[in-house]
Amino acid sequence: MIPQDLLKKVRRIELRTSRLVDDVLAGSYHSAFKGRGMEFEEVRQYQVGDDVRTIDWNVSARFGEPFVKIFREERELTVMLMVDVSGSQHFGTHEQFKDELVAEICATLSISAIRNNDKVGLICFSDRIEAYIPPRKGSKHVLRVIRELLALEPEGSGTDIGSALEFLNKVQKKRSIVFLVSDMQDRDWQRPLQIANKRHDIVAVRTDDEAEHALPNVGLMRIVDPETSQTHLIDTASKKVRIAWKQLAVERTIAIEQSLRRCNVDEIHIKTGEPFAQSLRQFFKRREAKRIA
Repeated sequence: MIPQDLLKKVRRIELRTSRLVDDVLAGSYHSAFKGRGMEFEEVRQYQVGDDVRTIDWNVSARFGEPFVKIFREERELTVMLMVDVSGSQHFGTHEQFKDELVAEICATLSISAIRNNDKVGLICFSDRIEAYIPPRKGSKHVLRVIRELLALEPEGSGTDIGSALEFLNKVQKKRSIVFLVSDMQDRDWQRPLQIANKRHDIVAVRTDDEAEHALPNVGLMRIVDPETSQTHLIDTASKKVRIAWKQLAVERTIAIEQSLRRCNVDEIHIKTGEPFAQSLRQFFKRREAKRIA
């Protein structure tokens, strides 16, 4: 039996994000992604003007004349939501925690997908795979995805993006659009991301909170690492400490952004307490421009 308060929360998020899809993102998702997936249909004899890159050399050698592969646009796509549910996501200083923001982002992406008759699947991970929902269509399925995100109580607290990407490649053989929703607070994920991005179209949705970049001046502060449970006592009254904290955050952000660029993975950066719909819309527009170019 699903608790009534959870059902109410699911419906509330569904209604709010449905309005976002209708009012702000209308048509943006479709323009950004439709036409990217191509399925093989048949081979036929080469005709003047055909792209030489589509020549099927095996068939051509067999028949002694050039044949080309014909592809058709896939009418439906598969969207996989890879969601980081590690301890660092349960943090926020502006109206909501990062994991609450993540639930709304994923609901918005899911509703955008099913409105275009696409399938949606979910992988939740920490330092292990916490939940997996195979991709399907329909509004009931999207409600299940949202419910899973809200109700999930992770067993792990750490982050292992690499293992999660390896799991993705095992369970999802068909090329998919993958939204990797994480604060990217992990190491050694670059190589697995490169490998996965060759099979899938991966987009990193990086969640963030202002307090992770700037400490308030409130004197001695005890902080706890939510992934390791280590406790540290920090003197925030010290200007040197506040500057060092900010510098480390800047260096971490630069390193993440550079790694994503090297992996040829697009990034959407979203902060708690800020409207995320505009960031999604801007990304969809960039994708549409790239697809048309």
